[in-house]
Amino acid sequence: MDPVKLFTDHPASVGESYGEHLVMASGFGVRMILGGLACLVHGLLPFLFVKTGSRQIACLHDTMVANRRRKPLPAVLDFVI
Repeated sequence: MDPVKLFTDHPASVGESYGEHLVMASGFGVRMILGGLACLVHGLLPFLFVKTGSRQIACLHDTMVANRRRKPLPAVLDFVI
């Protein structure tokens, strides 16, 4: 496989360049780590970070699934049912 394609195929499949994908994925990772740490602290001290974990999950879901811009399907696939 072409080494360049290893870095560009997946980002292209979600409508992003390599750089855009790097920024988005890194941002997701940081938010997941911070949200996870908040959940761990919440487990020990339940009065702290009461809604932080669920807010992070909802925000990440909205960004990744609900509001992601999609690449249009090729015209060839328009006829596939």
